[in-house]
Amino acid sequence: MKKNNNAQRIGQLSAIAAMMLAGSVHAADAFSSDSEWMTGDWGGERTKLIEQGIDIKMDYVGEVGGNLHGGFNDDKTARYADQFGLGVALDLQKLWGWDNTQAKIQFTNRNGYNISNDRVGDPRAGTLSSSQEVYGRGHMVRLTQLWIKHQFFDNKLDIKAGYFGEGEDFNTFPCEFQNLAFCGSQVGNWATNIWYNWPVSQAAIRVKYNINDELYAQIGAYNQNPSQLEHGNGFKLSGSGTKGTVLPVELVWLPNPNGLPGEYRVGYYKSTADADDVREDVNGFDAATTGDAYRTHSSKHGYWFVAQQQLTSHNGDKSRGLNIAANATFHDKDTNFIDNYQSVMFVYKGPFDARPKDDVGIGAARIHVNNDVKKNAELLNVANGVSDYDNPVFSPIRETEYNYEINYGFHVTNWLTVRPNLQYITHPGGVDEVDNALVAGLKIQSTF
Repeated sequence: MKKNNNAQRIGQLSAIAAMMLAGSVHAADAFSSDSEWMTGDWGGERTKLIEQGIDIKMDYVGEVGGNLHGGFNDDKTARYADQFGLGVALDLQKLWGWDNTQAKIQFTNRNGYNISNDRVGDPRAGTLSSSQEVYGRGHMVRLTQLWIKHQFFDNKLDIKAGYFGEGEDFNTFPCEFQNLAFCGSQVGNWATNIWYNWPVSQAAIRVKYNINDELYAQIGAYNQNPSQLEHGNGFKLSGSGTKGTVLPVELVWLPNPNGLPGEYRVGYYKSTADADDVREDVNGFDAATTGDAYRTHSSKHGYWFVAQQQLTSHNGDKSRGLNIAANATFHDKDTNFIDNYQSVMFVYKGPFDARPKDDVGIGAARIHVNNDVKKNAELLNVANGVSDYDNPVFSPIRETEYNYEINYGFHVTNWLTVRPNLQYITHPGGVDEVDNALVAGLKIQSTF
């Protein structure tokens, strides 16, 4: 029954995409291609609300992934995952006269399945990235944002407090690809069990200081509470289950060479929660051999670099042209499963005069498993007396996974982008025994 429902939803999504791509333009505001919202301006009421300080947010992301070749299981199928979002951004200066004050409430609901889990990767090891970035954190409604922020001293100082995730402000990155290795805050993907990306929220405070028009520094404190990941805890606001605090700090430079925007970030994070060693036991020996409990560390840490720069304009149009982006993260080798990650992406916006709002992207990413994790798995296999990869008890040896994606974003209307893509995953899960995989994807992004 689940497979039939999944196939039906994929069929519905494909039908919607085909209908939208037909480019049908209705005279009504509700489906005008020039409107930024699918439901239109509600007879002008939406614009009036924004002028009053109430900006209602409704959006949808749907992603299909199909395994065309290779992977752990080459039985071809497709998986569908999606996310609905509903929220409101409030300008409290317009609403109540609170100078330089904003607030936001956001709810999200995720559903579906991921092709990476049982087709691309060995279920014993999984994959390191995901071919459908929108998948994850449970089929449930979550309170993703509930915060207020205020600017002081002529906007030099900006303080934000409430419930939100680190990736909103630190190590931020856009999501113009479908593969997770090219989408959003990458620290949250590889900093195991401490940094929770969208749609999970945490009690938090972020303080930013604008040094000048091109440079700012910020620091934050985020409650580290694993119980917020559990099903049914999407609206949990209490501190029960807290393990510690994640403390990120970041310096951000926003140059504008030749009028072309750039963004460069360097940051560091530390978690104050206890973290288990990935190899050593309490006495400093190999836990896989001794059978003793893994050694506990009082914290874990890491750092990151992000660079984004528009390199060219298109015939003088700065909304079009070639953009380059690069990401790198590095993590605590004593406690973290992934010890380093790097990626590079190229996106050309407005590649054709007839399609000035489309974009084409290509990216490559490398995800490296901590060598101590690899050694620990080897020792576990020795302790269990297994050496055959096909033995269910065998612990797969994981090293490096590479992800590649090429995509084309059809800007169908101002409220709809349809992005077909091809992904190639080398050594899924970092496991050499798993065949390289080719995945076809389709990503739909719409604003209601």
